[in-house]
Amino acid sequence: MKTTAEPLQTVVLGPSLTAEQARQIYRQGEEAVVFALLTLAQQSAPAIPSPSPSTPSAMVPTYQKPSCASRSKRPGRKAGHPGSRRLLPQRIDQQQTHRLKQCPACGGPLQHCDQTRTRYTEDIPKDITPVVTEHIIHRDWCPRCRKHIEPIVTEALPQATLGNRVLVLSAWLHYGLGNTLSQIVEIFNHHLQIKLTGGGLIQMWYRLQAILFGWYLQIQAEAMNSAVLHADETGWRVNGKTHWLWCFSTANLTFYMIDRSRGSPALRKFFRDEFHGTLISDFWGAYNAVLCRKRQLCLVHLLRDLEYVETYRRVDQDWPAFAKQLRRLVHDAIRLWRRDNVPATEFASRRARLDVRLAELIEHPWRHHEAGRLVKRLRRHRAELFTFLDEAGVPFDNNHAERAIRPAVLIRKNSYSNRSRRGADAQAVLMSVYRTLKQRGYHPMETIVKAIESYLTTGELPPLPSPSTTNG
Repeated sequence: MKTTAEPLQTVVLGPSLTAEQARQIYRQGEEAVVFALLTLAQQSAPAIPSPSPSTPSAMVPTYQKPSCASRSKRPGRKAGHPGSRRLLPQRIDQQQTHRLKQCPACGGPLQHCDQTRTRYTEDIPKDITPVVTEHIIHRDWCPRCRKHIEPIVTEALPQATLGNRVLVLSAWLHYGLGNTLSQIVEIFNHHLQIKLTGGGLIQMWYRLQAILFGWYLQIQAEAMNSAVLHADETGWRVNGKTHWLWCFSTANLTFYMIDRSRGSPALRKFFRDEFHGTLISDFWGAYNAVLCRKRQLCLVHLLRDLEYVETYRRVDQDWPAFAKQLRRLVHDAIRLWRRDNVPATEFASRRARLDVRLAELIEHPWRHHEAGRLVKRLRRHRAELFTFLDEAGVPFDNNHAERAIRPAVLIRKNSYSNRSRRGADAQAVLMSVYRTLKQRGYHPMETIVKAIESYLTTGELPPLPSPSTTNG
């Protein structure tokens, strides 16, 4: 009896395998077929580089993702578009004249001509030195109040030796742009010539958090009063323990919250009252506890579940028919939403037909276990799948929340989250403020510095600026 390896000695497994060669392997018996299929699976599996013995087990990938498909078109604008270039500067600080004394090629003398050309460059000074200000504060006696009075210095916080611009810029680099603490210290120490320490910066950021906490509460209140609110969550670490970063966002604000819970206890901290707008989220079960007027679940997540099953699960029995029917239902709903100038009667008819198709899909006795799992989800949320067709300004996906949480994910990757509960609170407050100001079109440096000066003068933080299209 021939062994299972004999046919593979003369037959090359791969795309060049012919029908006759496949029959040759089949004639060798069941063991030969199994051996050939396992060999093909090993050849098609992506190679995982062998880790070194010192690599922690948690850093060893269990599988390697396949390569992404190449772009179908070249990035950038199409050929023939109007040119786009940097605008000319509005101010000239200095002028330099350049003229050669001799030809760089032959070394001969040059004959002067009247031809010139102009070029503009913008750069930072060679030596950046901080401005040190000595404040001479007079204390005068008030006979009426019977006490000494002195003016308030608004350029820095009380007892602080660094000005407000250093405070706001350093916090912006960390909580707004995602630079690490060591990077910020190096920038100030070596480039801006301001000596800082990591511990001193953190204490300054805690004081800034306390001042801007009123804006944080205002962002939460405005989110609760919004007509459409996007929600998402992702993992976070606080002192090495698993926490969760919650994100609630609209077009004009983003509210971050770091909490130990990923369930309804965390949501109850944000949704203290009933939400009267439309909440958009994925299918995470914790959102079911939120009391809201309307909900829209992300249909893109539903389509991703279909792709996941077809990639990593067996798709036998009636799964192909179920997936095809569900995909068509979702795509037809999205196409109806994207169409313009649809007559009201036609829109209502097609909208009602979607509900009928959904009911037929749910009531069908599907045998595949993954189809049954998704049918349970559809039955539970059947009234929350097509809200975007009934409510103006409601999308069919939750991409806005995923884009809003992306900057926090990048910060998490750079700074490895937080080491204390106090640091996590400052992270949530300052990230929310900087992100919201960016969404509203305000420069964070100037806006927060003016707010601090007003707070030091009046003792009250001014209201959070409203959305504006005139600020850069």
